[in-house]
Amino acid sequence: MRWLTLSLVAACGHASPRVAVLISANTEWKVLHEMVREEDRRSPLGEWFVRDVAGRPVLFFHGGWGKIAAAASTQYVIDRWRPELLVNLGTCGGFAGRAAVGDVILAAKTVVYDIVEAMGDPDEAIADYTTTLDTSAWPAALTGEVRHDVIVSGDRDLQPADVPRLAEHFHASVGDWESGAIAWTAHRNAVPVLILRGVSDVVGPSGSVTYGSMESFEAGTRKVLARLLTLLERAVPSWYG
Repeated sequence: MRWLTLSLVAACGHASPRVAVLISANTEWKVLHEMVREEDRRSPLGEWFVRDVAGRPVLFFHGGWGKIAAAASTQYVIDRWRPELLVNLGTCGGFAGRAAVGDVILAAKTVVYDIVEAMGDPDEAIADYTTTLDTSAWPAALTGEVRHDVIVSGDRDLQPADVPRLAEHFHASVGDWESGAIAWTAHRNAVPVLILRGVSDVVGPSGSVTYGSMESFEAGTRKVLARLLTLLERAVPSWYG
């Protein structure tokens, strides 16, 4: 991949990159560093670096796994760098029969599904943390490379028994841990955000090949990130004009 051979850009050379890429899971950040040899800088809420992508400076920030870290780090990136566009790259689990390994999902809506409301209306509670995304920043030329879909997020790996309900109730086909928090935080700040998640594994009645096997998850993550970084390189020029 040509993207992987681009020269390193010193972070101090670009105080406010126009585009910030958020990477959530520790394994995703680890795999990114296998592909991009880069020295991290530290912050209270995650590691980061700036690198040229298609000749433009892009901030990469490791926000951490789960909704708490995702929301806090998204706010931190917005406050510190004031990006014009946030892009979240990462993995997701597909619902058997509705998604396949290798699918790239561009989130049209995110739903935080692991809210349990026993006192009032549970659907109303979930609606408070549901975000509809404006995906118009995604280049028209790359529309055929992705699938617009709903992503459900929870602080848990997808449970096989939950998948039919999530698919039927939310019209979703994939799930992850962080997209809902990132989308909600960006929306509250009126910052455009694109969430691109590649399906690293599929969850069916017997679970996923990754459950109990970090090696399988890492292997899937490598394939996903290779694809997403290629798409990123092709998309970046349209975001810088």
